Formats: sequence, structure tokens, C-alpha cells
Amino acid sequence: MRPNAVTRTLVSVTAAAAIFAGGLAGAGASFAASAPAAQPAVAAEAVAPLAVQNFGLSAAQAKKVQRWLKTYWGYHGAIDGALGTESWKAFQRCLKKYWGYTGQIDGKPGVNTVKALQRLLKDIWGYTGRIDGKAGAKTKAAFKRFADGV
Repeated sequence: MRPNAVTRTLVSVTAAAAIFAGGLAGAGASFAASAPAAQPAVAAEAVAPLAVQNFGLSAAQAKKVQRWLKTYWGYHGAIDGALGTESWKAFQRCLKKYWGYTGQIDGKPGVNTVKALQRLLKDIWGYTGRIDGKAGAKTKAAFKRFADGV
């Protein structure tokens, strides 16, 4: 790589890092000539967007689920049709009590949450697939029936 290209790359990378850290003043070319200043560590949770996982539900169906979670499982968030962390925490409480969820109440609909959801859907809502922790077409179809029925 040519020295000029290296300088431009270094300036671009440090500019992006400075912008990410919130400091536009440090994004100039003179910043690249000196040793980079130590940037404060940023926790992944602080910058990660709120994960929403509706598993195929429409906003109207997700709102029905949120109302059900609010009534029975301690959901305190907005009825906004986006099944995010707080919705899934409430759902995990339900799944832990009745359908064998053994994970943390963390609001992340991972494999164990989906397996427990599949057990609920198999017991009551016509899910005919495997309990595999993958939210495939059969899981999504049964979850829609659940949402329409609550």
C-alpha cells in the first residue's frame, strides 16, 4: 500500500472511531499524525439497538400478545406491537412456569426460549414440528394462532 493510501486509511479509521465515540473535533488529519488517545470503553449493551423479535406476527397480533403478557405475566412496557426485551422477559416467566424454560429471564428469545415456546404451541396451538429451537414456518404459523387466540 502506498504511504498516502495508508495515511488516508488511518485518517478514515480514526475519524470513524472519533465520530463513534462522539468527538468530531478529534476526527481531523492532525489526529492521525499523533498516537491515538485512549478512548473510554463503551459497553455493548449501551449501543446495541433494542432487539425486536415478533416471529412473524403483525403489529396488531404482537399487541394482543403484549396485552396478554401485561394481564398475566408482569409486562410493564408499551403496547406497541414490537416484541422486544421486556415482552420476552414476561414471556420467559410464563414459559419457565409451565413449559420447561430453564434459562435466565433475560428477554432474549434464543434457542431455549424458542424450544419452550414450541412446547407451549405444541400443547395448545397446533404446532406439529420438532422441538428444535428454530423459529421456522411451523413455529411462526402456530405463534400466529396463539396471538389470534389470546
